[in-house]
Amino acid sequence: MHARDVAVRLSLDDGTQMQGRGFGAVKAVRGEVVFNTAMAGYVEALTDPSYRGQILVLTYPLVGNYGVPPPRRPGTLDRPYESGRIQVQALVVQNYVEAYSHHAASRSLHEWLSSEGVPGLTGVDTRSLTRRLREHGTMQGFLYPASMSEDDVRRSSGAVDMRDEVFRLVAPSVPVHYEGGKLTIVLVDAGAKDNIVRSLLARGASVIRAPWHADLLGLAGQADGILIGNGPGDPKDLAPLVTQVRSLLEIYRKPIFGVCLGNQILALAAGADTYKLPYGHRGVNQPVQDLLTRRCYITSQNHGYAVRDDSLPESWEPWFVNINDGTNEGIRSRHHPYFSIQFHPEASPGPQDTGFLFDDFMRLVGAMAQR
Repeated sequence: MHARDVAVRLSLDDGTQMQGRGFGAVKAVRGEVVFNTAMAGYVEALTDPSYRGQILVLTYPLVGNYGVPPPRRPGTLDRPYESGRIQVQALVVQNYVEAYSHHAASRSLHEWLSSEGVPGLTGVDTRSLTRRLREHGTMQGFLYPASMSEDDVRRSSGAVDMRDEVFRLVAPSVPVHYEGGKLTIVLVDAGAKDNIVRSLLARGASVIRAPWHADLLGLAGQADGILIGNGPGDPKDLAPLVTQVRSLLEIYRKPIFGVCLGNQILALAAGADTYKLPYGHRGVNQPVQDLLTRRCYITSQNHGYAVRDDSLPESWEPWFVNINDGTNEGIRSRHHPYFSIQFHPEASPGPQDTGFLFDDFMRLVGAMAQR
């Protein structure tokens, strides 16, 4: 039976059930159900390691119309992919479009999902689903063929352990070196997007992509700067990384830059606190304001946790704020070259509004390397 002939159901923990048609693989999965408000960019979103273990709902009603590019060549950082595989547990859309049209496309979204064993659901009211997630907060859910019994679903649904396993799944097992310029940046990888590496290479840096569980103190001796990347899950579940970063803050005096999860890790290492947002920020239209310049930017975001401003030590200060809900979007040390942001400057949610942050980081790295 073809996947698109199968009735598929999404069940949420609050009892909500939605039924539509399947596409992609035919299987039962479980995960946190989250939504993304972007109009385009499903290839980038599906391969973003920050979505590992989650069921992703796309609010834009037509998905699949521009297809999917050819598979990435092994061992490369080819665009537009953000990693070497699809990261989500499943994909939920309102209207899946099989007949794609794009000069770079070589396969449909259905064919791509099928090839990687990821199920999809179409024909459901994603607007209603998103409203429910906004009202009740993100929830655990099951996506499964409607012919399965509830007992079979709970027994056979594949899921990712979000407290430990998820961080090991999204990080390299050993450090990976990318040759670039004279300045060397250590990228701490707990699920970092490939475009962070591409952004650093484009600015003339060599990159050591180190798994979060590597000896960061040892690698710091080779680094002109350190970038703590994005990733999935609760930052408090990465206590070993927080401990390592805290040690770095005590002895490392070159620039440290955090992105997304890196903002939360840096805050925890500095002694601040984080908390879970009701439904997170996931999309390409999140407005933030620089508290120093008062300038506003439209940013790409994908996170479910935030830093508590009032928990920051006196030696740290908020840097950016989310204009929609007032949550923290970045922090800065008052005394050392340590700073971080909650959004994604490597993304392009329209113009490359915040790409200058990489320029500023590399300019500071270069200036301090000459001392």
